[in-house]
Amino acid sequence: MRRFGITVLCLLSVPLWAQFKNIKVAEATQETALDPTVSIDIRQTNVMVMGIGANRAFRSHDGGATWTEEMLESTYGAGSEPAVVSDVKGHFYYFHLADPAGQGPTTEGWLDRIVCHKSDDGGAHWSKGVSIGNNPPKDQRSAWPSVHPKRPILYLAWTQFDTYGLSDANCHSNLQYSISTNAGGKWSKPVQVNQTPGDCSSGDNAIEGGMVAVGLDGRIYLTWANQGIIFFDRSYDGGEMWLSNDIAIAKQYSGWSMKVPGYKSVSGRPVLAMDNSTSRAHGSLYVTYADQVNGEGDTDIWFLRSTNKGDVWTKPVRANADKPGTHQYMPWMTVDQVTGNIYIIYYSRGGYTDNQTDVYMAYSWDGGNTFKEVKLSESPFVPTETATSNQQINITAHDGVIVPVWTRMDNGKASVWTTVIKDEVLLRK
Repeated sequence: MRRFGITVLCLLSVPLWAQFKNIKVAEATQETALDPTVSIDIRQTNVMVMGIGANRAFRSHDGGATWTEEMLESTYGAGSEPAVVSDVKGHFYYFHLADPAGQGPTTEGWLDRIVCHKSDDGGAHWSKGVSIGNNPPKDQRSAWPSVHPKRPILYLAWTQFDTYGLSDANCHSNLQYSISTNAGGKWSKPVQVNQTPGDCSSGDNAIEGGMVAVGLDGRIYLTWANQGIIFFDRSYDGGEMWLSNDIAIAKQYSGWSMKVPGYKSVSGRPVLAMDNSTSRAHGSLYVTYADQVNGEGDTDIWFLRSTNKGDVWTKPVRANADKPGTHQYMPWMTVDQVTGNIYIIYYSRGGYTDNQTDVYMAYSWDGGNTFKEVKLSESPFVPTETATSNQQINITAHDGVIVPVWTRMDNGKASVWTTVIKDEVLLRK
């Protein structure tokens, strides 16, 4: 049975033709995943930083019109999976995996830690990188950072594997958490959050998608996926103690790793966000993820929320507005902490019967009660199963400025694109 929520009746789609100028930021320089990520300086929204691959930092000081590339240098090497965030003082942080020898899984140092670089000048210069979570011989992956809404405090969640990729019943993956109270200079000893471990595979039975959200009061919330379930926990003391045993808030019927034609696999990892604005939805927690509950030929984007600190969650409702039997996949979500508006970016094949793919954004200005949908890409692309197929799409927003970033493939070559959107433009749609 096809799953719907009442919200679906309120979904509206704006016209499907291209409406936003797409800006090409970079192309792949080698056969590695690009996995783009982006953040805005909340003090001056014309300053943005994008991360591509393991060590390619791009900065824009003109509101995203032009981008300049800077290469990061690290003692610990560059092992992909970038994540960029910024704090209230305008500092940018670039996280990635380690690979000291630069030879991937052929060497012992691969995945032995998370690396954090810092920039105090809008991405023009970066530190050499700080080590996080080094715990040999265990492997560290899938890290994602968050920041305190009012203080330069950073939070990080990631998966630790006994041995990544090992098929052994005694090999486990677990969710790790660490905090930095001095703007990324030093990180606390990692704490394991989960009670139920995953395995060491790269599939659904491994823990994936650990993500932190932080309230104005400093209370910490965390979600992750494991064995077809999206879990939730919370801490009120900075993360030293977690209050609950792996609370299941949603069933992810396909698991977080799913098959979509044109890809080896795509990630439907849960994405957590919190509204710390002064909107009517202040304090609400939101989760979005992809799911194939309606079959392998029908991937959808789902959304759920809690208005009481995670005590109770709504049933999942669909954020995309396609016809049955098409794929909408790989979502990412952000909340504008000034307006409280919610934005979810994802890939969509709603307009085609083949593998042609567009980029869409669903947005809600009423705390997730209703969503509208708009197409961002000027033209479709067709992905191919190569090493450059990405597992991450990203979006950020602040004070009415929305910046999505995505990867497209043309003739087998991957490139990263963005567009800059203003709320007043969406008001006219």
